[in-house]
Amino acid sequence: MNKEQEKIYNEFMSKYNFNEGQKEQINLRVEKNLDVEIYAKPEFNWLQMDEIRLGLYKELDISLYAKPEFNWSQMQQIRWCLEKNLDISLYAKPEFTWEQMVQIRIGLQKELDVSWYAKPEYNYLKMIEIREGLEKGLDVSWYANPEFYSEQMKQIKKGLENKLDVSLYAKPEFNASQMAEIRFGLEKNFNASIYAKPEFNWQQMEKILWALEDNLDEEIVLKYADPIYTSSKMFEIFEGLKNGIDVTWYANPEFTWEQMEEIRLKLEKGLNVPFCPNPEFNYLQIKQIILGLEDGIDVIPYLNPSIDYKEMLRIRLELQGNK
Repeated sequence: MNKEQEKIYNEFMSKYNFNEGQKEQINLRVEKNLDVEIYAKPEFNWLQMDEIRLGLYKELDISLYAKPEFNWSQMQQIRWCLEKNLDISLYAKPEFTWEQMVQIRIGLQKELDVSWYAKPEYNYLKMIEIREGLEKGLDVSWYANPEFYSEQMKQIKKGLENKLDVSLYAKPEFNASQMAEIRFGLEKNFNASIYAKPEFNWQQMEKILWALEDNLDEEIVLKYADPIYTSSKMFEIFEGLKNGIDVTWYANPEFTWEQMEEIRLKLEKGLNVPFCPNPEFNYLQIKQIILGLEDGIDVIPYLNPSIDYKEMLRIRLELQGNK
């Protein structure tokens, strides 16, 4: 540093209380004979100063980003854009995070219509989904909606990639998991409209799709594709239908899925039903009744929901011993 540079440096040091990082950046600018006045200000930290210095060194229009409201990462993204002579009119805004700026910059570099997503209401993950859709020539209007989360956008994008009719599920009321189940059905050419309803959660949708994959008649599937049944209950009903049993014995929404399972397994074994299954029996009681039937004993003595399953067990073993 010559005497003139040292004088300039000392003048700035006397004006403000700069930290060591800021002093180092100012020193670098003075030594390179750059105009330090634009950045030798305490409101810029040393990282921001460094980005301004690099812009000055490359003779860029630093006035577009030499502002305290931009952090250094944002400044860096704007500087890179200027270096590539890209239009930053939709880009150099403090309301965009640096991650959002990255996605806009990539779109500009690929000559995409970034106006689809260069909006603060899209976080960078949403921007990625829209940008990738534009790169693939997809009609992003189906999901370029701030109401969608990025994972919802991803499911719609996958549907468009597979040339599906996404109108069935490209709706904010479906979460990403529900969208995925509807998409799976469409990809397999099933009538996904049977379960493409917001009142079904994704697990219920999954069980209905499984039923269709098992080639169950659509009318039968529709009969039990009811939100009143949890996904576990739907599984028991559709599993019974698949195995050719009369599910009306247990297709009662008042049953728990465990009760349904015990009755289903009994029916699949071909055991006679000497009683009308009653939701008042819990699944442990039902299990004792079924074990008794399997052993060929008379279960009538303990066929009472008021009898605890442990007492049922005692009675069953006693009857078995007297057999």
